[in-house]
Amino acid sequence: MPHVTVEPGPGGRPVYQVGRKSFVFFRGPRPDAFDPETGERYDDVIVFWVPTEDDKLALTQDPGSPFFTTPHFDGHLSVLVRGSRIPELTLGGLTEVVQDAWLSRASATRGRKWLAEKGLGAG
Repeated sequence: MPHVTVEPGPGGRPVYQVGRKSFVFFRGPRPDAFDPETGERYDDVIVFWVPTEDDKLALTQDPGSPFFTTPHFDGHLSVLVRGSRIPELTLGGLTEVVQDAWLSRASATRGRKWLAEKGLGAG
């Protein structure tokens, strides 16, 4: 994706940004995301921004989906996924989530230009 920078986040985990706005980042263990059986905090959570609340619901409402959210993220346009569950996604599905995350945070001008270059219209 164009104009992407990678900044070190807490614990040296990468934060992907466009125009100094994060669109994907890797979280360290936090109390809101944990294994329900063991109580162990997940250490491989990735946060993806989403364009709308409807997009968030579409990704998280199926209990079998690798995407999830927590009460900490209520009202926040993002979804979570464990890195260990990324192989459950198709390359096309993961690509779409990353592109949507980038588009949700890029400037309107950058987004339109990128979409036009890809022949995807002004979406």
